[in-house]
Amino acid sequence: MTPEYLAEVVESSTTVFTAQCWELHNSPPFGSFVRVDSDPPVFGVVCNVATRSVEPGRRPIAYGIPEEQLREEQPQIFELLRTEFEAVVVGYEDSPHIRQFLPPHPPRIHSFVRPCSEKEVRTFTEQWDFLRMLLSAPRVPTDELIIAAVRSAFEAWDRDRTYLVRAGKELSRLLKNDYERLGSLVRRISQ
Repeated sequence: MTPEYLAEVVESSTTVFTAQCWELHNSPPFGSFVRVDSDPPVFGVVCNVATRSVEPGRRPIAYGIPEEQLREEQPQIFELLRTEFEAVVVGYEDSPHIRQFLPPHPPRIHSFVRPCSEKEVRTFTEQWDFLRMLLSAPRVPTDELIIAAVRSAFEAWDRDRTYLVRAGKELSRLLKNDYERLGSLVRRISQ
């Protein structure tokens, strides 16, 4: 089966990468797991999604008509927009092992990105070090990202409640000195 690529890396570091989607508004959801097929293959968690003009400093103009009508009357406008997403790097593949720490090199520019399969998410989330990486990620809405990532993994684990219990235990270990934050995270994850 051919991987379902949907984006290409346009900016990269060892801690975060930005990918431009090939189709407008076709990004993976916030908090979902993605894979960059580079050397080595890198895993990330989507931490931001944005649609903007392809020209820096130039904003789209509001027309006051529904999108379908705008597409019909002025389809060229949509060629001037792009959807990008950023992902926090949470590990990489070192065959046959999955490593939940930063890769030796960032993903290469122009590498293809795809959503992780459910099997890949289950394999990756059998360990919990990625939660610590998300907790320490700079310039991201950390709590919201952890909630979304755990819920995304929960879906890949076929909504197995024992997975949520294990996630809660790991979060309680990591946040043992911040009871209010822990309570908020656990409460919102289980909703």
